[in-house]
This record gives sequence, structure tokens and C-alpha cells, in this order.
Amino acid sequence: MMELGEAAAWRTNWAWGVPLIMLTTVVHVLGLGFISERVVRTLQRQMDHRRFTSLFAVAMSVVILLATVLHAFEAALWAVAYLLLDARPDPKSAMLYSLGALTSYGHANVFLAPHWQMMGALESLNGMLLFGLTTAFLFAMIQRVWPLGSRDRRSSS
Repeated sequence: MMELGEAAAWRTNWAWGVPLIMLTTVVHVLGLGFISERVVRTLQRQMDHRRFTSLFAVAMSVVILLATVLHAFEAALWAVAYLLLDARPDPKSAMLYSLGALTSYGHANVFLAPHWQMMGALESLNGMLLFGLTTAFLFAMIQRVWPLGSRDRRSSS
């Protein structure tokens, strides 16, 4: 049977974790949408079918860099919550814990107090969802952009 204090901690973890999942998901979707529009627009303007593969490689590298920055920003949102809740004592350990939880890496020697551990598990769940969205996004980018170069190469032959 769960004690009263444990039940309150459990609810508090969910009360903080679920809104953070929603916030980071909205940030992620908006961020990926912004990245997509910018990259596709830039590639369409810079289209040179002779250099398409190089341009595509550079564009996808930039997309991956921006997606990485987006994930780091989302980890920072969780880290700020850990600091506000006194779940971690300093920004460095809060960010290190957050990145470990978000990526499910978890090998850093940084832990949350027992009453905040459910929140860490929720962040890990959030990370799985965000990385799934990123993977789907990268696949969609390839599906959307690669034909631009293929069409141009066929029509110029």
C-alpha cells in the first residue's frame, strides 16, 4: 500500500511531467516544422541539379544539427524544472541528468531524490517520443527533398 506522502509525490511527479511532455512536444513539432520549411525553401532556391547530392548532404547535416539543438533546448526545459523543484542542486547536474534521461543514456552518476524518480522516468518516455518524431521527420525530409533533385536530373538529360 502506498503511503500518503508517496501518493502526494507520485501526483506531483505527474503534475509536472505531463505538462512538460506536452510543452516539449509542441516546441518540437513547431521547431521541426520551421526547420522543414526553411530547408525545403532554401534547397528549391539553390537547386542546381549538377550539385544536388552535395547540396542535399549539407542540408541534411544542417537539419540534424538543428534537431540536436532542439533536443538540447527541450532537455534544458526539463533541467529548469528540476532546479525549480530542488530535484537537482545546480544547473550543470540538472542538465546532465536531463540529457541522460531524455536520451535514455542514464550512465552519468547523477540521480534524482526518490520522490522525483517518476518524473525522470516520464522524461525518458518524453525522449522516446521526441526522438521518434525526429526520426519520422528526417525520413519525411528525405522523401520530400530527394525527388526535387531526381526530377531535375531526369529533365536535364
